[in-house]
Amino acid sequence: MYDLPSEDPEEPGLPDEFHDLQPQLLSRTLSLTGYSRENCFTASDLNLYYTVRQPLWYKRPDWFLVLDVPRLYEQRDLRRSYVLWQEGNPPTVVVEFLSPGTEAEDLGRFYDETADGIQNELALPAVNTDVSNGDEDETKVKPPPKFEVYETRLRVPYYFVYSRFTQRLRYFKLEGGQYGEQPLNSEAPLVWLTDLEIGLGIWQGEFEGVTAAWLRWCDQEGNWLLTDTEQERLSREQAQQQLEQAQTQLLQAAQNLLATGMDLAQVAQILNLSEAQAQSLHSLD
Repeated sequence: MYDLPSEDPEEPGLPDEFHDLQPQLLSRTLSLTGYSRENCFTASDLNLYYTVRQPLWYKRPDWFLVLDVPRLYEQRDLRRSYVLWQEGNPPTVVVEFLSPGTEAEDLGRFYDETADGIQNELALPAVNTDVSNGDEDETKVKPPPKFEVYETRLRVPYYFVYSRFTQRLRYFKLEGGQYGEQPLNSEAPLVWLTDLEIGLGIWQGEFEGVTAAWLRWCDQEGNWLLTDTEQERLSREQAQQQLEQAQTQLLQAAQNLLATGMDLAQVAQILNLSEAQAQSLHSLD
C-alpha cells in the first residue's frame, strides 16, 4: 500500500458534490449483523489494486464494502489505497453513481445507448466487455473496464448502479460467474441482501443540509437505518421525553398528596423534591 500511488494527477476530481455526500450516507447508515466497525471496511473513490500481475492497474469504485478485514491497515494506519493481494478479501458490495462520462463503463454489456440515460445524446465509446480467461499477456493489453473487473476479476457478489438524475437503481448479482440483473422489490427495501441481513432503498430526505433522493440502508421492514448524528439526536429526544414524563408523574403525585391535606413541606419531603421543585409547587398548595 505504501509503494503504489494513491493519486493520478491526470485524473480529475469528483464529478460533483453528490459523489462526496452519497458515499458518506452509505457508510454512516451501514449496520451489519455480526460485523462491527472494526472488522469491515468501507471506502469511496479509493484506488483498488486488483492484480499482482499488473500492480499499477486499479479501479476507483464510488463506494465499496469489504468484510472480514480490519478497519485500519495492519490495524494501525488509515489506508491510502486497497491492495487486494495484500488484504486478501475482495469487496462484497460495490456501488457506482452514474455520470455521463462513465455510464457505458459502469453498465458494461447492460448499457443501452438508445435508452433514456443521463445524457442520451452523448456519444460514448464502445466498451470492450469480452471476458478475460486470465491467460493473455497482460503487459500488452489495456486495463479492462470497471464492469469486467467487478464481474470477472474481483467477482463482487453485489453490484449496484444508481442514477441520481433518473432516481433509478439497478442491481446486479453474481450468479455462475456472471452478473444477472435482478428485479427490485415494489416497496422498501428495494433490495434485500439475505446473507448480509440488510436492505437498500431510495430515501427522499435531507442529508447534510441537502434534500434529495439518496441511496440508504434499511432493515427488512423498510425502516431506514440511522446515521450516528441521527442516533444522537434521537437519544437526546428520548431522554427529553423521559424527563418530561417523569416531571409530569411527579406533578401528579404532588397533586394527589396535596389533595389529602398534606402541607407543601411534607409533600416535598416525601417526594424528595429539590428546592426549585418545591417552589414550583407553591401554586398547587
